[in-house]
Amino acid sequence: MAADWEEIRRLAADFQRAQFADTVQRLSERNCIEIITKLVQDKKLDVVHTLDGKEYITPAQISREIRDELYVHGGRVNIVDLQQILNVDWVHVESRASDIAKSDKGVQLILGQLIDDTYLDRLAEEVNDKLQEAGLISIAELCKSYDLPGDFLTEELSKRLGRLIQGEMDQYNRGIIFTPAFVARHKARIRGLFSAVTRPTAVSSMIGTYGFQEHLLYSVLEELVNTGRLKGTVVGGRQDKAVYIPDIYSKTQNAWVDSFLQQNGYLEFDALVRLGIPDPSSYIKKRYKSNKLLFLRAACVGQALVDQVEASVEEAVTSATWTDIQPILPSSLTTEDVGMLINHTMRSANVQSSARVLGGTVVISEKFISSCLTLFDDAMQQKAQKEVKNNPVFLITEEDLKQASMLTESSAPSKKERREAERKKKATEGSGSVKAGGGGNAREIRIRKTKKKGRKDEDSDEETGSSQQNRSKQAEAPFMTQEEITAVLEQRVTDCPEEILSELAEHLVRPLTKSYQDVLRTVFMSSSSSPSGANKKKSMKDLQEEITNLYNNIRLFEKSTKMFSDETQVHISKHILKTVCTDVTNILVNFLASDLMMSVENPSSITTEVRLKILGKLPEDMKGPLMKLHNSLNGKTVEDFLLNIEASAEVCGFMLKKGDKRKERQALFVHRQALTEQLKDTEDPALVLHLTSVLLFQSNTNLMLHAPGRCVPQIICTLTGRIPTEHQQLLSAYQGLVVKQLVNQSQGRKQEEAEGEREADDEQDNEAKAIRTQIMTLTPQVKDLILSQKKTEE
Repeated sequence: MAADWEEIRRLAADFQRAQFADTVQRLSERNCIEIITKLVQDKKLDVVHTLDGKEYITPAQISREIRDELYVHGGRVNIVDLQQILNVDWVHVESRASDIAKSDKGVQLILGQLIDDTYLDRLAEEVNDKLQEAGLISIAELCKSYDLPGDFLTEELSKRLGRLIQGEMDQYNRGIIFTPAFVARHKARIRGLFSAVTRPTAVSSMIGTYGFQEHLLYSVLEELVNTGRLKGTVVGGRQDKAVYIPDIYSKTQNAWVDSFLQQNGYLEFDALVRLGIPDPSSYIKKRYKSNKLLFLRAACVGQALVDQVEASVEEAVTSATWTDIQPILPSSLTTEDVGMLINHTMRSANVQSSARVLGGTVVISEKFISSCLTLFDDAMQQKAQKEVKNNPVFLITEEDLKQASMLTESSAPSKKERREAERKKKATEGSGSVKAGGGGNAREIRIRKTKKKGRKDEDSDEETGSSQQNRSKQAEAPFMTQEEITAVLEQRVTDCPEEILSELAEHLVRPLTKSYQDVLRTVFMSSSSSPSGANKKKSMKDLQEEITNLYNNIRLFEKSTKMFSDETQVHISKHILKTVCTDVTNILVNFLASDLMMSVENPSSITTEVRLKILGKLPEDMKGPLMKLHNSLNGKTVEDFLLNIEASAEVCGFMLKKGDKRKERQALFVHRQALTEQLKDTEDPALVLHLTSVLLFQSNTNLMLHAPGRCVPQIICTLTGRIPTEHQQLLSAYQGLVVKQLVNQSQGRKQEEAEGEREADDEQDNEAKAIRTQIMTLTPQVKDLILSQKKTEE
């Protein structure tokens, strides 16, 4: 034993010496860091380096310190704050905080914050204090106060209701917590307020006025109504349109509706809306299930009123008259409702095919309409006979053409045979039989028509085109216009409103037009079968003479255009094409149309459309040359027309012979005589100027001129140097006065259109009088430029 103790004392002495002895070798700080780093890399040591680099800390220590800080901060701490307090990287703090939240059910990580149950309990106690003070608290307000999510607060506070929080949560709105005392006060206010209501009241207005909690109000109100404490109903659900209707008001309302329906036989939806019934249609269907009501757009009508309307409609159909439903119906019904009611009664009475509705309220029997159609039979026959006489070309159909050709085929020689006979006859006759008087007379008529307008610069091309369009429109017009039909009905039909007659006339236009076309066809077929139409045709000899005269006149007119500039030549050529050349073409086309029974009494009435219609029915050998002739009328030179006229005339069986010098002199004389006679008779200044200029041109150039009114200034310029200077000056002065007069007339017409019947001012009136005076003074002098020559020749 002694030896052992001795050994122990020796070892203790050695240990003591070792403790007090100086260390021979020591590790530096760098070596220690490298050793720890190596151990961490080899995963033999788990430590975390602090941000300042002076310490190492283990994860377990981090967790302990996080829990300590959570306790120190009262159960709620932000991870960002923990990172600054622990002086450790934020990643390690977040990782350890997540581990703590997962492992400990009493700790939660919410929006980067650690929160434990102790904090939530204290929060619930604070909420309870506020709730007891206010009676009502909103989760939304708590979210703002405590900076926590609403769902989290709702869930946590719900767990503590009845334990830490003395209150309950609204079952319809989990964002509200209230106390039973608050609910009792709220219920008492609602009960008292709605018990005093005597008329329909919007629930939303009560909420805004008295500050009720919306969802709690609806819950309490439904409970009070269902238990019978409140005598009324809530319509519209839990929405802004919800309305509380007291039973006392409903009884009064129902009594008024019943009384109105019984007395008047209808109910207007707008009136029910004004009574406070938001859905009138559903209300009526629910209340009057057993009643037979007709629902319209804006009202519903009782069976008694429907029967009355139906009886009126049946009476009108049976008696073949008309009836106005408007006096029977309430004035509050709209036009659409009236139409629906009338259509319903017509379907019920099964008279849709026997009557029609006019003016929205008038039911007219079809028999009455048929009787109105018979009023026009005599006028239709008279107009048809007149139309067949003037414009039979519009009445021909392919069927009529075939029937008529069958009637004439057996008795009349063919067109080819007649052409051969006429050609042989012409070959044996002398050329002296051709007269030269027709062309001048034709030109006299054409010039007079052009200048009666009183406008110096009027283009006769436009006049001719417009007149053709008017003739075409007139020929294609229906039997009568709506206004004319209305006037006849007003004279023959009594006791019918004017507006109804106007609408009835609109319905009659189409059947009358159709009947008129049938009558036209009947009259035409009856007239075409008689031989009177053939007696009215001109003989081949007369046509040959007329066409030859016109052809030679065209050649002479074309020669005179060379005296003018290119632009003026175009205007004059177009005028010749639209007048004389068109007349020749119409004569040839009308001659061929006689075989198709489409000829007219006056060829000048044939328009472009009629001419194309006739050409379309011709055989191809005739159609080709005449189509070229027709197309040349729209050109700018007369040469193309002259090239095509000979071939077209040959197709028709005519031979064109160019006149010799004697015939040309005779044509010039006849043309001059015709224009001179016209100059004597006219007093129109513009026509006097036109005729004088043309006659002076012919006298000084020995060329026939056929020009439009717009070319008079160019004609006067051409006369410069050909007539004496005083004559030239007289013409120029007279031209200036005519232009001024036309301008004043144009301005006066515009002023009348703009200002009605108000007179022009004195200055314009005096100017116009002065111009008229000067023109009246110079007109005899201008006429004498021509008439004095004639007297000298005589």
